[in-house]
Amino acid sequence: MPPMPPSPVPTVPPTAADVCPARRRTLSSSSHSLDPAQFVRPDLPAKCSWKAGAPAEQSPHTRRSVREEYQIMPNILHQIGRTPMVRLNRIPQSLGIKCEVLVKCEYFNAGGSVKDRIALRMVEDAEKQGLLKPGSTLIEPTSGNTGIGLALAAAVKGYRAIIVMPEKMSNEKVATLRALGAEIVRTPTSASWDSPESHISVAQRLQREITDAVILDQYRNPGNPLAHYDTTGEEILQQCQGRVDMVVLGAGTGGTATGVGRKLRDAGSDCVVVGVDPYGSILAHEPHETVDGQFYEVEGIGYDFYPTVLDKSVVSRWIKCGDRDSLLMCRRLIREEGLLCGGSSGSAVWAACQARPRPAVVVVLPDSVRNYMTKFLDDDWMEQRQFIDGTLKTDKDSWWWNQKVSLLDVATPLTVLPSVSCQDAIDIMNREGFDQLPVVDQQGDVRGMGLASEAIRSEMRVGREHELHKCARSTLQVLYSQFHKVPLDKTLGTLSRILEKDHFALIVHDQKLYVDKSQVETKQVIIGIVTQIDLLSYIMAGEEGRAATGDQ
Repeated sequence: MPPMPPSPVPTVPPTAADVCPARRRTLSSSSHSLDPAQFVRPDLPAKCSWKAGAPAEQSPHTRRSVREEYQIMPNILHQIGRTPMVRLNRIPQSLGIKCEVLVKCEYFNAGGSVKDRIALRMVEDAEKQGLLKPGSTLIEPTSGNTGIGLALAAAVKGYRAIIVMPEKMSNEKVATLRALGAEIVRTPTSASWDSPESHISVAQRLQREITDAVILDQYRNPGNPLAHYDTTGEEILQQCQGRVDMVVLGAGTGGTATGVGRKLRDAGSDCVVVGVDPYGSILAHEPHETVDGQFYEVEGIGYDFYPTVLDKSVVSRWIKCGDRDSLLMCRRLIREEGLLCGGSSGSAVWAACQARPRPAVVVVLPDSVRNYMTKFLDDDWMEQRQFIDGTLKTDKDSWWWNQKVSLLDVATPLTVLPSVSCQDAIDIMNREGFDQLPVVDQQGDVRGMGLASEAIRSEMRVGREHELHKCARSTLQVLYSQFHKVPLDKTLGTLSRILEKDHFALIVHDQKLYVDKSQVETKQVIIGIVTQIDLLSYIMAGEEGRAATGDQ
């Protein structure tokens, strides 16, 4: 097959169709206004020239499907691809799964993740087209791993790298990026993809301000799925000798699922492609569906928009996963299989175990535990989030640790509807002596926490200190969604772990609600808001009582 010109990388100025219409606010950390005509949407129709069943001479794929083997590598970028396939043993056996479950360990790539593949492909495509040249600056909005892959390439090739990532992402990713010489800009986790404060908007602003800056744009770049078609999918077929009945992949940008799925389809395989999506993400859902945009801890998968590179037609089915199942499974992969993988790997393996696996199943493990040493690998971190039980077996100095949250004396909190303005909510907090209020909808479901301090910080982030007195936005726009709910039957030890990190927690109780005599729903009722002061007051009162009775 003769070589074809590389696929175009979409870094051209946006057209009117590329522009999100609802852009009116200023960017964070900048006095520059955001011109609506300058925002490039990350969910536009694809410009990739790949077509199912197209003649070989029209293919955008590379002639060399997998990297060559070297006795001595020219540089570390040649250690991207050809990752090992490993059989799972103890976990499938413990769950009664009879089929063969194989995992593709992408953390053996040079930068530690599956994203190294697309980073290298996008950089090489841009170089071939003359978009990247000596002195260029690479800018990328990312959840971290694509940034690490690009920073690795930039370090080897001599480019400047600026990585824009949400605050949620781990400190280990930040440390790795800095070690590679990348500059890092953090954005609010709560900012939606089309917000002026989002990592996408901030990256585009920086590109406009910096000479010779290029955003390779993993969300739209055809090189993203093409890299997985040409390497990841090809390797899976080779390593399994063409016998793959099911492949399970987490979906972030969707490039892995798209590229691997297309490769398997073009190879004539009837393999079932399973996409894994965390609760709170919309990728598994259709545009008309309502999705609860809840916060989730697992990094690297899920989004609040549909990236251009995601071809949902190649995904046979979707499985939703939660943080607890994902992270506990990941800890099992480490402890029982010796696989030092990251949290989204646990999501994929958990989903594979739910999917009624076929005879030969391949699960892609995207990254390593290196990025999460102070997160799910840490027992305290897991206890704070109630993913593992915080019960102490014996500790005579912590008499209160195993007691139930129900013993605390907390007042039922005030709540507000989303329609209440930010200013009115602050006035209510001041009058009632609170600095936070739960925001509930008409059905009483908790939508978030309205915080007076968060409203002020939000205005300061977008450079509107002079407009704070107006504060007329609805509470929905200043919701703090990263808070913990603690059931009444949890221990005070678990609550203590949470309050080491957070200023407060909501105490909740599940209440049964009969719709009719045969249909019952479970509704969460807010019992109270608890802070460190409430817990300390209970402990001090108990200490005084124990001292008075001589109980040690």
